[in-house]
Amino acid sequence: MKDYLYELQRRSKTPSQTYFKHTVYGLRFLLKTEGLPYEHLHLPAIKKDKKLPVILSREELWQMLQKAVLLKHKILIGLLYGCGLRCMEVRNLRLRDLDFDRKLLHIVQSKGNKDRYVPLSAHLIRGIKKYISIEHPKNYLFEGSGNPEGKGFDGRYSQRGVQWAVKAVAKQAGILKEVHTHMMRHSYATHLLEDGVNIIAVQKLLGHANIENTMVYLHVCTPPDQLPVSPLDKVFALCSRGVK
Repeated sequence: MKDYLYELQRRSKTPSQTYFKHTVYGLRFLLKTEGLPYEHLHLPAIKKDKKLPVILSREELWQMLQKAVLLKHKILIGLLYGCGLRCMEVRNLRLRDLDFDRKLLHIVQSKGNKDRYVPLSAHLIRGIKKYISIEHPKNYLFEGSGNPEGKGFDGRYSQRGVQWAVKAVAKQAGILKEVHTHMMRHSYATHLLEDGVNIIAVQKLLGHANIENTMVYLHVCTPPDQLPVSPLDKVFALCSRGVK
């Protein structure tokens, strides 16, 4: 096994690192099914890629909300960003989870089997009320259009449907970034930190078990008073006044 993994790394036409990682993961799964420890084959450790999350600007999010043709898609994007929801969480939202009076959204038994409350925007509440009056959902806020008796259909908007809607609206808004549902959550966390919300509060709003998961957003947020200024701006400012 070691020789095989070594060959994968040294061939002239080396496969991608993703291929190599999945080979190791597959061997780990084999050991697990056989009841053997990972040390049995001394498999190499796979380091996680240290990639920072890609963030949408507030202007880009505004464009998405403006360009979304369907009210359903506007509300969907508003919830994903405005409440920092995961794809699964927005699909699981029931009408009883909406507390308009207290302006709160109850997220029930999410990742790690934990509940949490997040604030609801007044603009979002107004849109949700309009959406409910038009669509008349009975249980889930976003209900699917599949066959109720079909295999696997549980009445919810499908994961693929949510993902498609976000990508389609981003394309309509002319955004060049590779937009996905979790990018809304990344943007939510980053913008909260930029607005001065402390990291412990952001951790609770996101439902993170470990603060380390929240701290990654410190690397991408930039408070307004700490925004770096490009030296090119100073060149233009000086030269436009005739100063060299």
